[in-house]
Amino acid sequence: MKLLSSVIKLTEYSLFYNKDIYTQKEVLDLPVEDIVYNSELALHNRMFFCIVGSKADGHNFAESAYQKGAKIFVCERVLTLPEDAVQLVVEDSRKALAKMSANFFNHPEKKLKIIGITGTKGKSSVCEMIAHIFDSVNIPIATIGTIGIKYAGKTYTTENSTPESYILYRHFSKIVDLGIEYVAMEVSSQAVYLDRIYGVHFEAAIVTNIYEDHIGPSEHPNFEHYKSCKKRILHSSERIFLNADDAYYPEFTKSSKRDIKSFGIEKNADISAQNIEVFKAGNIFGVSFECIFYDKNINVTLPIPGNFSVYNALAAISVCNSFGISVFDCVHALETVRIRGRFEIVPISLTDITCIIDYAHNGKSLMRVLETIKNYRPKRIICVFGSVGGRTKSRRKEMALAANALADICIVTSDNPDSEDPSEIIGDIAQYIYPEKCYCEIDREKAIYYALRTAEPGDFVLFAGKGHEEYQLINGEKTFFSEKEIIRQASLQIESEVLI
Repeated sequence: MKLLSSVIKLTEYSLFYNKDIYTQKEVLDLPVEDIVYNSELALHNRMFFCIVGSKADGHNFAESAYQKGAKIFVCERVLTLPEDAVQLVVEDSRKALAKMSANFFNHPEKKLKIIGITGTKGKSSVCEMIAHIFDSVNIPIATIGTIGIKYAGKTYTTENSTPESYILYRHFSKIVDLGIEYVAMEVSSQAVYLDRIYGVHFEAAIVTNIYEDHIGPSEHPNFEHYKSCKKRILHSSERIFLNADDAYYPEFTKSSKRDIKSFGIEKNADISAQNIEVFKAGNIFGVSFECIFYDKNINVTLPIPGNFSVYNALAAISVCNSFGISVFDCVHALETVRIRGRFEIVPISLTDITCIIDYAHNGKSLMRVLETIKNYRPKRIICVFGSVGGRTKSRRKEMALAANALADICIVTSDNPDSEDPSEIIGDIAQYIYPEKCYCEIDREKAIYYALRTAEPGDFVLFAGKGHEEYQLINGEKTFFSEKEIIRQASLQIESEVLI
């Protein structure tokens, strides 16, 4: 438990309270057992923050929070609440949440070496590669990202790739208590935009690549805004690692005066790759290359294919080496790295049909995965995909064009439609695909069965968009949905039908 005075220190606010009920000292000595921004969690001695979101305004739930027991409110305007409520009016409740959460948990971020990974694609993969390298040399590390928050053998699910600031600081505190010194975390542009990482200082920052994405009514207003949010991580980082082949590399190098290291394939970089070749060994599809690092030429074998995996590996090797891990240890560790939901092979019983699940959920990432599959000379490519509701609608056209160009059969289905009509999302996609190669099915499970019934020996079936996710988001509710398990069940059922 904290006193209010210690939670609000170094925060600018205007204090409103009834002087007939409290003295100022009594207000500042009020106990704070926890911080909440969901009125359902508001209880006695819990401090309620009125956060303005894209879908809801926390100020509208202050009365509900009061009824549940909250008496201390952080808000952006004075609210009409009972006389015993204490209100701290701030300019920005999100920044206040970050500052006060850091105070509440005694600034655990200052005791950690945090590696931030941002970029349009590759954040999760680089984060997992870094963690795998650290683990291989017995250096404890926590990870925070799309796949969840992981440390000390446990995984905690999160709503966002980069969680709200309070959740970050709460886990930072637990990580510190366990004696873990390092954290690798994904930093999304939305997290920067919404001040979820406000006050966090990074020991190192990686920008994987920059493409136009996340532009829309509830995301970024334009591409310049998107880029500016990506750049902000550079302002609070000691060391910076940039993709020399990225179109915006020159622009990003000008955004920081810190030490910058580069990685790449096509252009001169501090760490680079050459002689890239794909390979297949049993159920392992991978890529090998020669890593050029200063005066060293080292052969690397990755069990994840594609040039995008080479870029991710170069970034991970460069960063880990900057923390004292030898490049040879990095390379050795990456020989066994696996990343859930990223070009993940799903073993099935159907003969000579290769099933792949991948998180690709925009045009660029889908095209890269399909191009990688092409390298293995499939008989046909069957692509099962959809597009998320309530997000950048331009993704739908981009994904459709990628699938239309590179897949032989396109099965368009649902992928977290949320509050949008899934048939409309599917229609938005299907209009850009040749009718003779397009099949539409709203029910994703039925689409999976259709894909496997359609597949023939030698075919590759790509299930894109879900990756590691185990849910479908429909009308704000998450329903359990394990694509991997459904693929396995469908395979067994289809095999039994053939035997009969």
